[in-house]
Amino acid sequence: MSKIEKIVLSYSGGLDTSIILKWLQETYGCEVVTFTADLGQGEELEPARAKAEMSGVKDIRIVDLREEFVRDFVFPMLRANALYEGQYLLGSSIARPLIAKHLVGIAREVGADAVAHGATGKGNDQLRFELAVNALDPSIKVIAPWRQWNIRSRMQLLEYAEKHHIPVPSDKRGEAPFSIDANLLHTSTEGKILENPAEVAPDHVYQRTVDPVDAPDAPEIITIGFERGDPVSVNGKAMTPAALLTELNGLGGRHGVGRLDLVENRFIGMKSRGIYETPGGTILLAAHRGIESITLDRAAAHLKDEIMPRYAELIYNGFWFAPERDMLQALIDHSQAFVSGEVTLRLYKGSASVISRASPCSLYSADLVTFEESAIAFDHHDAEGFIRLKRLRSWAARNGR
Repeated sequence: MSKIEKIVLSYSGGLDTSIILKWLQETYGCEVVTFTADLGQGEELEPARAKAEMSGVKDIRIVDLREEFVRDFVFPMLRANALYEGQYLLGSSIARPLIAKHLVGIAREVGADAVAHGATGKGNDQLRFELAVNALDPSIKVIAPWRQWNIRSRMQLLEYAEKHHIPVPSDKRGEAPFSIDANLLHTSTEGKILENPAEVAPDHVYQRTVDPVDAPDAPEIITIGFERGDPVSVNGKAMTPAALLTELNGLGGRHGVGRLDLVENRFIGMKSRGIYETPGGTILLAAHRGIESITLDRAAAHLKDEIMPRYAELIYNGFWFAPERDMLQALIDHSQAFVSGEVTLRLYKGSASVISRASPCSLYSADLVTFEESAIAFDHHDAEGFIRLKRLRSWAARNGR
């Protein structure tokens, strides 16, 4: 092993990172600083501090990143209406660059020459962490224990914990649990029965949303206010980004909104199946597209839709800090200058449906589109010339049509 003086570990306090902490201390013989990000995962984080203290860690960082997460990462992504492979709202993907940013910041602050993470060699997160760290500070080494140590099974993991007196909760000793990632935007669940895409996901997999069948029989009407593409209020009440997303998670979860059973293509090459719950994000996507429908010019809206898959893929693959993502973000943000107003939605039995939208910047003209007598002069004969020009395309003549 190359000589490492100090390491900052992305630490959850769970079984894997508790073992990684001990392994780093043994393998590198240096100080390890733990960093635990509060991204709204809904867990009590103080137990992570206690576990780190038990392992002899002197510098323990637990940082509340909920507002920064939603304001600087989730909202910019939602301005693009980003969906990976047309469905996934990128809840895990968008959290990793923020964690990496703070890993690098703490490493610089404490003089560490390496950071470490608990991502496996099969998944996407290793790319997201490491590409972000390299983009922010290529001089910092990245340690990925799952690619270095000789632990190859869950049984070996538990044996290592027992040998080094690392506490293992009783519910972690038996069959491998689901692999769960949670933050303020989403919850994802993988593993166990879900590894067979032909199997129906059991009800207990879902954590944030009720089964739409069991959702209230009466719909709920909500209104979301937007300013320059970002949501700023719910039902007329101004809220901070994190508070707003929390509110929508509760509303959406109660009505079964935001469930997704997805087989996706990982960047590393394999297919994987996950159950995603993104209630607030699903509502915001529908609402944002609703306000854009009356405030964006047609060509601008279509251009955004064309670049969206590329933008989403960059985030999914770990290139948040890449120059091309910055370039696309600049274009997207420029498009949002007049995306302001209010959208009203109906939440009902798993759906979030736009039922009205209004904006002081609206491009919609009732006088122009009406079937009735209009104050705006529109000569229907003008459409004839438009159609003649469209008929001039060469393929029509070539095919004898």
